[in-house]
Amino acid sequence: MDRLIAAYAEKLVRAGICAPGEAVLCARDDVFFVSPGHDPVASFVSRTAQGLGAGAAMLVRPTRAYREAAAHFAATALRESGPDNAAIFPTDCETRTFFHDLPVIPGPGWPPPGDAPRALARVLRALSRRKGAVFSDGTLLAPGPLILEQAFVTISSLCFACAVKFFSEYLGRIRDGRPSPDMRAAMARVVGGLDDLPPLPDRAPALANGPFTDAGAARAAMAEAGRLTVRGGLVDSAFGNVSCLVGGVLHISRTGAALDELHGQIEACPLDNSSCAALTASSEFPAHVRIVTETPARVVLHGHPKFSVILSMECDEKDCPDRVRCHVACRKARFLGDAPIVPGEVGSGPRGLARTLPPALAGRRAAVVYGHGVFAVDPTDFNAAFAAMLELERACRDRVLARVA
Repeated sequence: MDRLIAAYAEKLVRAGICAPGEAVLCARDDVFFVSPGHDPVASFVSRTAQGLGAGAAMLVRPTRAYREAAAHFAATALRESGPDNAAIFPTDCETRTFFHDLPVIPGPGWPPPGDAPRALARVLRALSRRKGAVFSDGTLLAPGPLILEQAFVTISSLCFACAVKFFSEYLGRIRDGRPSPDMRAAMARVVGGLDDLPPLPDRAPALANGPFTDAGAARAAMAEAGRLTVRGGLVDSAFGNVSCLVGGVLHISRTGAALDELHGQIEACPLDNSSCAALTASSEFPAHVRIVTETPARVVLHGHPKFSVILSMECDEKDCPDRVRCHVACRKARFLGDAPIVPGEVGSGPRGLARTLPPALAGRRAAVVYGHGVFAVDPTDFNAAFAAMLELERACRDRVLARVA
């Protein structure tokens, strides 16, 4: 168990979520919890997990950019709603779908409030109804109902949600007038902390050359592309997906698979539905199927690059009747560079990505799903797809940072 905790602590650092030593993790080993050290911090995290009946928990002091964005929204929520009802409401569509809101715990989380019964009661009440919580200083706390991976996914999601919401709202304030002095000061701190995050590569790496004619080569290429997409900061490892069509079989990452750890996490799904492997495939399997059957694409790479997502949500149509339903009902043709922005939700329903993405990708290398992420494709291998995602994210990052300067 010590090795597992150390592995996730390293994973948090590698993802730019926190600095070394600024996370406390605990996990159940039969009936005990184990965590580095026996100080009050470890005790607080363990008692949180035990109080929730959870198998694991993480308390994380995020790197500066994430921490300052979260702290800004926490302060605003506490001021506007008071300590018992404060919450942050995400604006990206995936976090909004899966988390609804992020409860705010008054008081600092790093160091945590120790054994104070009232503080622990607040934490347990908040986490009894939501997957994660934000302290007023931007510290994040998340349980894993069964395992550490679940807590890691939540912490990653909280960081992504707060960063996207912060930049999106700031751009909106610029468009509608002037950001408040407090928000301008917070933006300076957030931008000052961006260097703590994984840097974008200067250029796209050379990936395996296709076309891929056997499953082994395809899966190796998928694992390589996934690993480098995470390393390049184009997706957190808990998100995104990747696929490759070989003959009549779509090889696709499993639902919940870490994109940088795909060994043993890829499903082979025959397009003739002669197997039930798709049951455990990525939730975006229907979209991948229609992309590779309705366009020339044979590989699909899906990431969540932050600045592409931020700009996908920018719109100056103040009186649009679909304003609050942009993520599923936007009817305006919008682009980031050459990449169309499309609405769509996970699945194959009437507003599902399986319906909106394939037409958008016809004749293009990439499309952006509103508030969600980038899908990049190629008929041969992952080289052009990776390059398209990287080029788009770099252009979006430059554009956003120039506007908030």
